[in-house]
Amino acid sequence: MNNEIINKVASSGLITIDLEEYYPKGERVIFDIKPLLFHELMLKEKDFREFIKNYDWSVFKNKFVVLTCSNDAIVPTWAYMLIVLELQGIAKKTVFGNLNSMEVLLFEDALSKLDLEFYKDKRVVIKGCGNLPISTHAYVRLTELLKPYVKSIMYGEPCSTVPLYKAPKL
Repeated sequence: MNNEIINKVASSGLITIDLEEYYPKGERVIFDIKPLLFHELMLKEKDFREFIKNYDWSVFKNKFVVLTCSNDAIVPTWAYMLIVLELQGIAKKTVFGNLNSMEVLLFEDALSKLDLEFYKDKRVVIKGCGNLPISTHAYVRLTELLKPYVKSIMYGEPCSTVPLYKAPKL
């Protein structure tokens, strides 16, 4: 009897994609415009422009910045545009919305750089568990991108996968 231990997972030809490897590193911060509003309800242009001019924007150096207004107020679009102009070249990226909006855009950027041809006719496992907060959107988008290229898509760990897709035999 042969007592040699064979790693069947390693010899299976599966390629694992770990979305944590594509997770953009950097602090995510929210810039809420609400405190800049008169009575937290309306924007006074003169006061707002004065704030923009005098604020120390360097606090956002190399951060991912989400612009939002946490109050139900009417904020003109140009107000957010002025903030973006100040943050350009300082922040890593600035988006309007919420933290989820930021994660969606960051992963769209990261996944758009994938060499999908590398996965042509391969069996792929999209790693499921991890330590970073990977959004469901990232898993959905990656699956959508891979389908036209791969032989199969599974989710989980190579030793315990959930089959998701198998290309039809031609």
